[in-house]
Amino acid sequence: MSPLFSTQSLLIPFFIIICYLYFSNNNNNNNKSKSTTSKSILRSYPLLGTLPQFIKNRHRFLDWATEILASSPTNTLTFHRPGGIHGVSTANPLVVEYILKTNFHNYPKGPRFTSYLHDFLGQGIFNSDSHLWKLQRKTASFEFNTKSLRNFAAENVKFELQSRLLPLLHNSAHTNTPIDLQDLLERFAFDNVCKLAFNVDPKCLSSLSLSSQHDEKNHSVVGADFMQAFEDAATLSAGRFMYALPNLWRLKKRFNIGSESRLKESIKTVHEFADRIIRSRLASRDGSGLGSDLLSRFITSGHDSPELLRDIVISFILAGRDTTSSALSWFFWVLASRPDVERSVVEELGEIRVRNGKRVGAAYSLEELREMNYLHAAITESMRLYPPVPVDEKECLEEDVLPDGTFVGKGWFVSYNTYAIGRMESVWGKDCKEFVPERWLENGTFQAQNAFRYPIFHAGPRICLGKDMAYIQMKAIAASVIEQFVVEILEKDKPPAPLLSLTLRMKEGLTVRVKERLQLDI
Repeated sequence: MSPLFSTQSLLIPFFIIICYLYFSNNNNNNNKSKSTTSKSILRSYPLLGTLPQFIKNRHRFLDWATEILASSPTNTLTFHRPGGIHGVSTANPLVVEYILKTNFHNYPKGPRFTSYLHDFLGQGIFNSDSHLWKLQRKTASFEFNTKSLRNFAAENVKFELQSRLLPLLHNSAHTNTPIDLQDLLERFAFDNVCKLAFNVDPKCLSSLSLSSQHDEKNHSVVGADFMQAFEDAATLSAGRFMYALPNLWRLKKRFNIGSESRLKESIKTVHEFADRIIRSRLASRDGSGLGSDLLSRFITSGHDSPELLRDIVISFILAGRDTTSSALSWFFWVLASRPDVERSVVEELGEIRVRNGKRVGAAYSLEELREMNYLHAAITESMRLYPPVPVDEKECLEEDVLPDGTFVGKGWFVSYNTYAIGRMESVWGKDCKEFVPERWLENGTFQAQNAFRYPIFHAGPRICLGKDMAYIQMKAIAASVIEQFVVEILEKDKPPAPLLSLTLRMKEGLTVRVKERLQLDI
């Protein structure tokens, strides 16, 4: 009898119990309407804890988590599952501030989180703690505050917009061809962040253009393979967190089967691509091969381990590619249902053009992007409802009591649910589920709110270093597209099915049809 067969045999009785409780619970709730589900509380069963409910609602995890957190008086819940898993989930801003700032040192990423993502992210800044995190954070913090890096990022966005994205949209408008906007935005972000991280252009977006030259097409194939492998690695790595049995993925990895086999191949492709660039750059560290990108800056600052450099740049690619494309995909979907908001954005853009004496279609300067208060508010409001990173997790080093009185044991994990926070009436009021950009404006000027009730960019010592760059990129894309095109969602009455990866994506993409906006509309 093989070890795998033995393990499966031991699990059969366990799953019989789970299925019984699952269907029993499901039958008891079949007659409940959607309006009453938000009043349900988290149920715990002997030995199995909350596992049956987790299995039942795993396909709608974010909405389910929002419902049960809203049912708690403190918006915080404690749960446990087989395998020694104990945890706390919260949508309470006071608790978020406590774990991200007040008692920061007691809530690191922790070995559970880092082990799940280690194959993909290694010891990069988003998957490390203690001295290794501090070392990377210090270097990255300095570099992100340099004017040269900001200018480098802005020029990359301008190039990608003017030479690739906008021509593709014009072609789509002229041929009346539907496009997957999420795919375009992911390709845009991937090209852009690879240039920022490596100063290497994968040409993923230009590979969609029929006018690409032959040599560029060949380069694009390599870049597209890298992008697809990167996307698969991120999705499959995130899937490890959703297993009913926490160590099942380790068993699959040991025998190299199923999703773990695919993950291994994807990570191999990603690492090989990154390693080639890094070793080539290290070989020319005399200065001739170094530039303004993050890889060059980390090498210049004394980092010379090829493996650590790979982990660092892969982490930044993940952050830069997945977050901005996710945020913009959901933004354009929300905007399509709110012509009044779209009209206000168009009016603001027209006023900026007139004020600065620039024609429609010209690239926006950094100063002009900063003048876009209403657009800034609209994007911010969209991320409140559809945060790029909907859930984040920490681990408790020493037992503690949270500000709302919740006990946390040593080794428990603590997650804050940003998706749920954005939908808490106790945090945002009775219109918490409505898209209201005006909640961010005061006399027409954008006003940021407490970072712990809006932890979209994290908060505390680990707050996102690329926040300003992300807004520059998102506003530049949104302004250029909205100014020149009307974006029509083909299935506007069917909400996109969310795909919970390391970021919040749309499961089936975002198919749209674009039409060139008449200049009279501006």
